[in-house]
Amino acid sequence: MVQIGYTMMTEQAGPRDLVGHVVGAERAGFDFSVTSDHYFPWLDSQGHAPYAWSVLGAAAQATDRIPLMTYVTCPTTRYHPAVVAQKAATMQLLSQGRFRLGLGSGENLNEHVVGGGWPAAHVRLERLEEAVEIIRSLFAGENVNHHGIHFDVENAKLWDLPDTPPPIGVAVSGDRSCEIAGQLADLAIATEPEPALISSFDRHGGAGKPKIGQIPICYDTDRDAAIARAHDQFRWFGGGWPVNSELPGPEAFAGATQFVRPEDVARTVPCGDDVDAVVEAVRPYVDAGFTEVALIQIGGDHQAPYLEWSQQKLLPALREL
Repeated sequence: MVQIGYTMMTEQAGPRDLVGHVVGAERAGFDFSVTSDHYFPWLDSQGHAPYAWSVLGAAAQATDRIPLMTYVTCPTTRYHPAVVAQKAATMQLLSQGRFRLGLGSGENLNEHVVGGGWPAAHVRLERLEEAVEIIRSLFAGENVNHHGIHFDVENAKLWDLPDTPPPIGVAVSGDRSCEIAGQLADLAIATEPEPALISSFDRHGGAGKPKIGQIPICYDTDRDAAIARAHDQFRWFGGGWPVNSELPGPEAFAGATQFVRPEDVARTVPCGDDVDAVVEAVRPYVDAGFTEVALIQIGGDHQAPYLEWSQQKLLPALREL
């Protein structure tokens, strides 16, 4: 049975609200949760970007059962991998073993803030691979001295380590990232239900490991209102990773999506209160071999009714997949 997750979207709600939302998700019966880690929202209309790691720490104390996870953190630019390892180990301790560290090669949107330019995709993947190796060494309790192609680590050691390190997930979008994930990660992360990604991940060592997908939906009893909100806040989603990872800020996303129509968004994002539409949107992930799917409810001010609907109608239907 596929596990269904809740997404704390840091781009659409402030920190206190996000914690309240994941408490509600735990109460509603979601199997796990994930958290975006951004410095900017994709569009101004989303309106938020608090520091995800502070939100996660608060969420660990406010919840009892629901697993927590970054979806995803870039450990190569805005954060140094040695610092990411320390943050993740601390989160695993605070959550008493409920944390997973999701990693990816990053987006210009968030990483440009520290300067230095935005490297080509193959360089970003080289950095990610080296970063994961550093984090693994620190999780193992080693005293790490590392002088690699992209990173230096001088005499680093984690002094507060959990008995079981956080599982590491790596975002996959092509064969090279699947190779990194299959060889170095404990699970794969993707935002598209592409069977080829799962096959490549399995081929490179990921067979039998969890695979996590994610889809946006926009619940509202008024379907037209849901479509309008999805278009206002999530029309960027259809741009695809090769484009979205390169754009430098909300203004660029607004320009790139200026000709996307509400009906275009409604064709790709389930809008309204049709449970069957959401089930059919999740089904391709299950058919492709994903073991977990995290749902995004679009609109930070519309979480409470969504959680009630999820508990009463949506989650029971999805668990029949």
